[in-house]
Amino acid sequence: MTRAARTQVPLYQAKAEFFRMLGHPVRIRVLELLQDGPMPVRDLRCAVEVEPSNLSQQLAVLRRSGIVTATRDGSTVVYALAGGDVAELMRAAR
Repeated sequence: MTRAARTQVPLYQAKAEFFRMLGHPVRIRVLELLQDGPMPVRDLRCAVEVEPSNLSQQLAVLRRSGIVTATRDGSTVVYALAGGDVAELMRAAR
């Protein structure tokens, strides 16, 4: 067995980690907002209405998991969904 095969995460475990990552209301709200397109952090902050440090922590979790991307436009950071699968999942959850 190759090292890559030994370190590969089973699909059921990857799914569990994905749903655990979604298990926070701020993260869910951010993903709902980003379904309509990319948003700057300042707009997310106004819409989500949490402390900036809390929003920053939750955005970092979403970034690390690869669900959202962040791009800098001057001094503004803009977040977007990394792919359409998440938007589809959020629509199905309604």
